[in-house]
Formats: sequence, C-alpha cells, structure tokens
Amino acid sequence: MSKLRRICVYCGSSSGNDPMHRSAAHALGAFLSENGIGVVYGGGNVGLMGALADGALSTKGEVIGVIPQALMEKELGHGGVTELHVVSSMHERKQMMVDLSDGFIALPGGFGTLDELFETLTWLQLSFHNKPVGLLNLGGFYDGLIDFIAHMSLQGFLKPEHAACVLVESDPASLLATMTDFRPPDLGKWIEKLAAETR
Repeated sequence: MSKLRRICVYCGSSSGNDPMHRSAAHALGAFLSENGIGVVYGGGNVGLMGALADGALSTKGEVIGVIPQALMEKELGHGGVTELHVVSSMHERKQMMVDLSDGFIALPGGFGTLDELFETLTWLQLSFHNKPVGLLNLGGFYDGLIDFIAHMSLQGFLKPEHAACVLVESDPASLLATMTDFRPPDLGKWIEKLAAETR
C-alpha cells in the first residue's frame, strides 16, 4: 500500500446551492489532517476551496495553496495556509499541484474543477504519473459524469482499465482506503501502439 503524504483536492471556488457541499469540504479537510495527510489545493479563501482549507487548518494540518498571480490580485488568496505559492499561470499551477501531491480528490465544482480532474486523469492514462485519482461523489453529484465515462468506454474511446482508474466513493474514509490500495494499470503495449499510431 502506498503512503499518501499529501493529497491535492480539486473543488469549486463557489459553494454551490446545497450547504451540504461546503460542510463536506470542511469535513474532508479536517479528515485528511486528522489522518496525517497534508492538503494541496488551489489557494483560494472562498467557496469550497476556503472551506476545505479551513477544515484542515482547524485540526492544525498542513495546507499548501497554489494560486496564479491574476487571482491573488483579486484578493482571493487564503492568508492563513501553511504555504501559499503564487505562480504565473494556470498551467504552472496545475503542474505544481501534481508535483506536490501523492494523490488527487475531486469535490464538486465547475469547469475549473473538471479541467484539473481530466488533465490529471490524462496524465495518469499516459503514465506521466502513477498516482490515484478519486471522485468524492457527494449526494450523487458526479453520477452523470460517472455514467458518461462508462459511455466513452463502451463507445471505444476509453479503455476499460483507464475508466477504472477513476476511483469513486461517497465518503472520505472509503475513498482514502481505495486510493491507498490503488495500483496503476500496466499500459505497456497500449503505449507502444499509441506511439506507433502517432509516428
């Protein structure tokens, strides 16, 4: 079993319409901290991002934020985190978040959350990293996305073993256990075939 020292959490800068999501983000931050796991996130002090950071900080956990300068200038950066890295672009932000983390969890969010989630999954698919990627499917928020991932696989655009890399649970403890036990698929021949097709 792999040791998850830090987990990157992707989540909305909005709180959404259901108060459950903000409470769950705060609870996830506290849960990770209580289990000795540092939190890496987008550095904001608003929405689910702020709730996540506050939850981890409430139990004296390590919280590392990574925020682009353009958002920092709008005073969205969290002033109380352990470390706040101010970077020049979204691309630099995503790379640093991946580099600092041993696994990834997506909470509810919008386009930005999905962008981060799918880039991380693509990098896993291409073996640029071998870290677990999980969806915390609160109240069925991601049910439609989970169905669509299955649809992509059935249509032949996503190998079943790659679709299975999306780890889904509805509570933090179960998701952490699933992520800890994760083993990346052996991509071997698939990578060789992909390379041959792109020559």
